[in-house]
Amino acid sequence: MSEMKDVDYAGIVNLIWHRRLDFPQLLNYANQLEAARLGGLVAVLYQTWLKRNRSAYDHFAWFNLGVTLFSEGDVAGAREAYEQAVRLAPGFVQPRFNLGLVLERLGQPDAAAEQWLWVEQHASPEKPDERAILIAALNSRGRLGEGRKQYADALVCLERSLSLDPDQPDVLHHWVFLREKQCLWSVYSAPAGVDPELMRRSTSALAMISLSDDPAEQLAAATNYALRKIPADLPALAPADGYRHDRIRIGYCSSDFCLHPVAMLTAELFELHDRDRFEVYGFCWSPEDGSSLRQRVVKAFDHYIRIDALDEAASAQLIREHEIDILIDLHGQTRGARTQMMAHRPAPIQITYLGLPATTGLPCIDYVIADRFLIPEDEAKHYSEKPLYMPDVYQVSDRRRLCSPAPTRKACGLPPEGFVFCSFNNNYKYTAEVFDVWMNILRRVPGSVLWLLSDNPWSEANLRREAQARGIDEGRLFFAGRVAPEQYLARYAVPDLFLDTFPFNAGTTANDALWMSLPVLTRSGRCFASRMAGALLTAAGLPELITCDLQAYEDRAVELATTPGACLRLRERLEVVRETGVLFDTPRFVRNLEQQLIELVAAQRRFPAETSCDPQLSADVVSIPRGANV
Repeated sequence: MSEMKDVDYAGIVNLIWHRRLDFPQLLNYANQLEAARLGGLVAVLYQTWLKRNRSAYDHFAWFNLGVTLFSEGDVAGAREAYEQAVRLAPGFVQPRFNLGLVLERLGQPDAAAEQWLWVEQHASPEKPDERAILIAALNSRGRLGEGRKQYADALVCLERSLSLDPDQPDVLHHWVFLREKQCLWSVYSAPAGVDPELMRRSTSALAMISLSDDPAEQLAAATNYALRKIPADLPALAPADGYRHDRIRIGYCSSDFCLHPVAMLTAELFELHDRDRFEVYGFCWSPEDGSSLRQRVVKAFDHYIRIDALDEAASAQLIREHEIDILIDLHGQTRGARTQMMAHRPAPIQITYLGLPATTGLPCIDYVIADRFLIPEDEAKHYSEKPLYMPDVYQVSDRRRLCSPAPTRKACGLPPEGFVFCSFNNNYKYTAEVFDVWMNILRRVPGSVLWLLSDNPWSEANLRREAQARGIDEGRLFFAGRVAPEQYLARYAVPDLFLDTFPFNAGTTANDALWMSLPVLTRSGRCFASRMAGALLTAAGLPELITCDLQAYEDRAVELATTPGACLRLRERLEVVRETGVLFDTPRFVRNLEQQLIELVAAQRRFPAETSCDPQLSADVVSIPRGANV
């Protein structure tokens, strides 16, 4: 800033107006102003130049003006500037790529993809500056395709990008996840030129859950992400000793306050908080999907605040201004997460819940809500957070979920006879090892079928091919498309047994199945994600449905399918659990959670230095005794 204090801005504009400043000089002044963070003045310089000059550099001036206007938040002005640059120099690839970003911001993804496709078709990988833009265009089309569930095209884009530059950790982690979503096994078939070890280190915390049951490896994946993405020197916004409000202020933050599994589980939690002791805030960047669930969630908050128009720092500052005592993040490292916002520590106590079924690896997160089955105390050392142990079960439930009338087997496209196994987990949770077991089960139970989620056409085609490769007629696989939540719940009346995935268990899906009295058979491991269904079954009093290896899992499935009445008796027990058990006792869960939060705030006020989570203390636990009177 000091370098610019003696500059005569009006004089510079006057020189431009009288055509006495050449383009290199203009760039020099513009760069100085940009370095001084005076983008508005930079825009004035370029706009004046373009109004008064005609030169061979006009397309550069329009491009630079577009960059400046976009950084200043003038998206429409940036679009016009980039279009002018393209009009003057049709082969100029940089403004076409940036124009794609602008069009995407303006809600025109198809038009954005057209610009990036043009770059792919015309940029030369032999020219260093165009090569970088080409890679960026491929990555942008891949990102856009993944978000629109065009997985096959997205994968092709990322593979070409990696062929141009194999050392791209962020691209590699999307590439791995795209293969998981399409059931392309083995997932870790490294593209040419890619270091397999780099690929494994680049795997996101979410993608790693489906690939490994090693809690140390999951912690490493989460920590690597945090080190790559989160600045380590951000000052804490919230005071270490907290606040002294009459009512504890809880803030829930998420982009999933819409028709999403997180909202499906938590809606009643928000409604049942004791308003004499708690004030409940919802910080939201969710889509306005118009669903009744979203309306219900929004109504449940005492204060509902949208922060999608704010960047990470501004969002953190806004939360700080509301003096939130406890901030509960419902994302972790899943899509839509605002980890840098959390890293600013806008609240003195910060907790992760539900979003990521693994450690976040984020130093700014103090606690993770868990139970003693979900995170055994001897595994707590693999979590960057301290487990906050609930006495019954970690997962909250919604007793007000709606359900349509049960469909017939014929309406579901299933055969009229035969045992029906199902697994409605997301396709990226399916693994070759578990699919081997599923095919063995079908082989050992004549006439049985397997009913799976149809998430995308590529996974369905690949699963049919994998069944054939294992000697099972693909006609014994049936696929259920996505439907409204009420119809989805109604489906659970049809199958006989839910087969869980491993190492990424069912979470909300297992809750739904058990709520509808469908038995869930799981294989539990060592990690959070591989113990979710087991935690629910433990709370339901059905430990016989928890197995500890895949052979036991296979044998138990066959036993249940071939023993007359076995699954029906389990359904009857689950009907009792639904009415009287702790698994679906949401008021009890809320009171237990609130008692935990009260104790955390009290301890933080007494010992503020101990509220932040020191990784060396991550084995410490916080809990209240089972059955405590709260």
